[in-house]
Amino acid sequence: MFKKALEAKTQQRLSGADKKKLRRAVRDKFPRCSDSDLDALLPPKAEMMVAKLQNRVHVYSVEGEFPMFFDIDGRGSEIFPSVYALWRVPEIVPAFLLKGGEVSRFIIGGADLMFPGISVPPEGLPSFAAGEIWAVKVPGNPAPIAVGTTTMSSSEALKAGLRGKALRITHHYRDLLWETAEGRFAPNAGFLEDVVFEDPAFLSSRQESTACDGPSEVSNDQEDGAEDEDMTEAVNEMNPDSIQMRKMDGSTESSDKLVADIGTLTVADDVSAEGSNVEDQHNFTSADVDALLDKCLLQALHTTIKDKDLPMPGSTLWSNHVLPCRPQGVTLDIKKSSYKKLSKWLQAKSTAGLVSVKEDKYKKEVVLLGVNRNHPDYSAFRPEKRPVEKSDQVGDHAAKESQSDKTLNVVEVYKPSVHVNAIFTSVGADRGKLCTASEATDIVFRYVEQENLVKPTDRSTVVLDAILCDALFKGAIKKGSMYPSEIHKKDLGSTFISRMQPHHVVTRGSDSVVRKGALKAIQIMTERRQGNKKVTRLSGLEAFLVDPEALASELQKKFACSTTVAELPGKKGYEVLVQGGVIDDLARHLIEQYGIPKRSRVPSAQIKIPVSEPESLLTP
Repeated sequence: MFKKALEAKTQQRLSGADKKKLRRAVRDKFPRCSDSDLDALLPPKAEMMVAKLQNRVHVYSVEGEFPMFFDIDGRGSEIFPSVYALWRVPEIVPAFLLKGGEVSRFIIGGADLMFPGISVPPEGLPSFAAGEIWAVKVPGNPAPIAVGTTTMSSSEALKAGLRGKALRITHHYRDLLWETAEGRFAPNAGFLEDVVFEDPAFLSSRQESTACDGPSEVSNDQEDGAEDEDMTEAVNEMNPDSIQMRKMDGSTESSDKLVADIGTLTVADDVSAEGSNVEDQHNFTSADVDALLDKCLLQALHTTIKDKDLPMPGSTLWSNHVLPCRPQGVTLDIKKSSYKKLSKWLQAKSTAGLVSVKEDKYKKEVVLLGVNRNHPDYSAFRPEKRPVEKSDQVGDHAAKESQSDKTLNVVEVYKPSVHVNAIFTSVGADRGKLCTASEATDIVFRYVEQENLVKPTDRSTVVLDAILCDALFKGAIKKGSMYPSEIHKKDLGSTFISRMQPHHVVTRGSDSVVRKGALKAIQIMTERRQGNKKVTRLSGLEAFLVDPEALASELQKKFACSTTVAELPGKKGYEVLVQGGVIDDLARHLIEQYGIPKRSRVPSAQIKIPVSEPESLLTP
């Protein structure tokens, strides 16, 4: 987040109302923050400043002090504490504990936190959901070194075998937000230039408090040794390509030595397995690993991979579906097979006709396109029945609830105008109430029946009196033309409704909103940019209570492409930009998942898709 230098576009003091709004947002975002903690971070009588950066980030600080909070989108929905705030009140967010101080080099270097770098307590991994804000601490040091958001829930992490990315780091010690603060400092002696270790003062105070419990040097040494082994695995798991190490004051010998040591480390994939299992795995031949790969793939195709999830990147197939299907205590390594690479293995299965794949030349990754469920291998395989965890049931229930929340209901309603107020008053109807088309038609026919305006010689014709004639035609007839004296019953209702003000009620789940005017269409169009690249633009989502940010994140996973959300130039609202020409798939997703019908199915347009690209957009 703060890897590049950013200049503040504006910097101003917060008004009293804005200060209260900020304090209220912080209290809602961080339930652990008590009133005393909030006063320590944002004193109620102190002047507060906000710096608006070029990337829309708002940085809040107390005047003359350090930045305390920053808002990523500038709208108050994604507020994070700075390390200065965490050093003052560390308890406002939960924290992951690293396996050792050496792992902090990668965090400070700009890498995200991986699960192998986390020290799991004896009682097990703490419970958390995806998208929660967590801090990062080093053993023996109470001051956090970074803050970020979790990439998955604790149940998903356990399914993945505690592998992969745990925390997407947003801000850390020694990044540009920390460096740009006047009078920047480190909280204790454990914070060095490129690494953080335990705080000597904290350790000495803890030893004094536990001196009465007796010596336990042997057990501590054994625990330290175990932590060193775990830390070695954590260092090996970190991806050196994604790490940007800084050179601090010419001191590069330690970092060069660390990089050299990383290349020589070899760690088993599953350190929790027993020694006997490890020995058995060393005896696996490449043919055994090939058979295990095929078994795990067939198990995944039968149990977890659905046709609606396709296309699917090969990395997602491997980490989320194939690996969870391996037998308990068994390590599955594609490099020990005869294929050596995931792409070659999937290409071989495609040649055999079990699946269909293609290679993404831009991402250099194989994508799973389809599954042949009539293949003999698929038909002959009998999947194993595995116990369903409670977390899965809860997740399915939550998915059903989220699907029900997407249910859309649009109702066209009408408000009485000055033209028809006399009719509503005559029949005793409420002029301030919105009514549907059928209700409005009933009101005008009640007036006809009340005034006995049906023509005796022709029961299908209504004779217009002065009040009804003005309600239907006053101001709509050209000067010099004669007002009609009667109207057919089949035209009476539509003519009466056309003289009222149209509104529409949009309901999605528990949210409902009434808007004036007719329902506007969702605009979907494809734009050609540099070279042969296409971008699909989607706007008008707010009319149907669809969150652009949530939809962009959903489309990013579904289409395996990058998505962004931008403000519409000169208009209210936002548009979603999807990489690639996915106009048909995007329209189908809105229809199936969000219940937004096509133009042909509803009188008022909901989805407006151009038949072909505009000519101006086809020119490079």
